Amino acid sequence: MNFFAALRSAWRSLAANTLRSFLTMLGIIIGVAAVITMIAVGRGATDRVQEQMKGLGSNIMLVLPGGVSQAGVRLGAQTRQRLTEEDATAIGLEIPEVQVAAPTSRTSGQLVFGNTNWSSTIFGVNNDYLEARDWPLATGRMFDAGELAGSAKVAWIGSTVARELFGDQDPVEQVIRVRNIPMTVIGVLAPKGQNSMGQDQDDVVMVPLGTLRNRIWGGDATSRLKRVGSISVKVREGQDMRAVEDSIKDLLRQRFKVQEGTDDPFVVRNLTEILQAQEESSRVMTLLLAAVAGISLVIGGIGIMNIMLVSVTERTREIGLRMAVGARGRDILAQFLIEAVTLSLLGGAIGVAFGALATWGVGHFAGWQVTLSAGSVLLSVGFSAAVGVFFGYYPARRAAGLLPIQALRYE
Repeated sequence: MNFFAALRSAWRSLAANTLRSFLTMLGIIIGVAAVITMIAVGRGATDRVQEQMKGLGSNIMLVLPGGVSQAGVRLGAQTRQRLTEEDATAIGLEIPEVQVAAPTSRTSGQLVFGNTNWSSTIFGVNNDYLEARDWPLATGRMFDAGELAGSAKVAWIGSTVARELFGDQDPVEQVIRVRNIPMTVIGVLAPKGQNSMGQDQDDVVMVPLGTLRNRIWGGDATSRLKRVGSISVKVREGQDMRAVEDSIKDLLRQRFKVQEGTDDPFVVRNLTEILQAQEESSRVMTLLLAAVAGISLVIGGIGIMNIMLVSVTERTREIGLRMAVGARGRDILAQFLIEAVTLSLLGGAIGVAFGALATWGVGHFAGWQVTLSAGSVLLSVGFSAAVGVFFGYYPARRAAGLLPIQALRYE
């Protein structure tokens, strides 16, 4: 018996018991659909974390002020304002592994253009901030040295602010009022999207750090000391982030004259490490979900073996008759093995359709980010075929091992 004759025989046998064949395939269908959906959900979560890492910038750390303790009461993080622009300069100059260290301060305020207004976050930055955050300008230019040193009335705006204030107009060289201070827009930032907290990163206005201190805050005592709210540190590619973090802590302890055994007046957060941990968690969760879904495939394979054993018992006389007219053991083996694999592959094909539908449903109705990949489809179908071969071999081998005379006598 050639392959196609065995395939036709297997198909006729399965078609003769349609309901039983469908129920046998049900485990494979559910297993394949579950594997595809779980992998799509897991990959979607991983992709989302990677997008957040891309939006945050690569190899980035954040240095923040520490907490204040008063009469034994600790007031929490960022209540001790001791970081200055000089600290950022020292980090950039004294630690060779650091690419840039950008001091940043922030506030909020109302923006006005013509008869339109919008409330947004106002950042005081220098040009290094865009390099640290891997955040290019979509249009316009960088701050020049004179604008940074002279607290010039110039600003970059995010794409959200550009849309809300200017609509379809070109914002560059237009004048907006930031807290009633007229400023010329010299650049529009490239869109960044949401950060890991769901905040719109494009809803910002950035002005020179000196402009924020001297014009928006009015040059108060904090401004004269050049205090900053945070320092964004970008580490060069290929450097050990942990070692650089330790170097930054050692440097700042020296600058702040921190005594042994006392709390640091600053906090260093390795944001890349945090997001990488989230990405790894997403990958582990994807593998775990896929493994759980794969168990149903194994259960489906057990169902196939069970039904194939029943089929061998029911068709014992048919097997004996075929052997009596010349069929060899390997022909019987191939026939039942093809039946098992056909059940698995057919169930796998239906499972792929259900898996794609379930993936779409999760993305559409639950609003989750999902990523359906060809790799997960091929993996599921391949695994279902392997299940068919593995669990179909024993019944097929048992059928091939029957003696013709005993099979013909079977009642």
